[in-house]
Amino acid sequence: MPNPTPDREERAATPILPAHIEDTIRAIADLHHEHHRKATPVQRTVACMTSAIGRPRFVGLLTLAILAWIGMNLVLPTLGRTSPDPPPFAYLQDVGGILSLYITSLILITQRHDEQLAEHRAQLTLELAILTEQKNAKIIALLEEMRRDDPHIEDRIDEEAEAMAQPADPQAVLDAIKDTHGDLLSAGE
Repeated sequence: MPNPTPDREERAATPILPAHIEDTIRAIADLHHEHHRKATPVQRTVACMTSAIGRPRFVGLLTLAILAWIGMNLVLPTLGRTSPDPPPFAYLQDVGGILSLYITSLILITQRHDEQLAEHRAQLTLELAILTEQKNAKIIALLEEMRRDDPHIEDRIDEEAEAMAQPADPQAVLDAIKDTHGDLLSAGE
């Protein structure tokens, strides 16, 4: 009797997505893997520290530590002992300032490293968009050629299709964007 639910091996053998989509996903995963592989040990350590600091647990532990420090410094004098950091808690303020400086530095280092990955993804997206535009222009050109060659379709001039069949010049588009944004910025002044 056949198994009504496929086991894990059968599901793994059956591709869920078409090959070209799996290749794209794999390429993106490789981009991320390569980015993390090229990270220095210091960058990896900083990323781990930033990850730990960015969790709610850290805020909870930090709050508990601050409350414990304040509580200890308020309770010790009532027990006849000397408080190591009496109000206004100068040591706590110093530690807080130093901790803030380190946390800010860790976050900036992590953001800088992550920004490199974002730049690679943006470059990839731009290049794929340009290639896609060129492919679309070629498809339109081929369709127009097929339409002109088909005796069953009335031959007519389609200026929009002819214009769309020409791939865009990326530099001309960039210059137009700069001109438009420059005009908008000048008008706002």
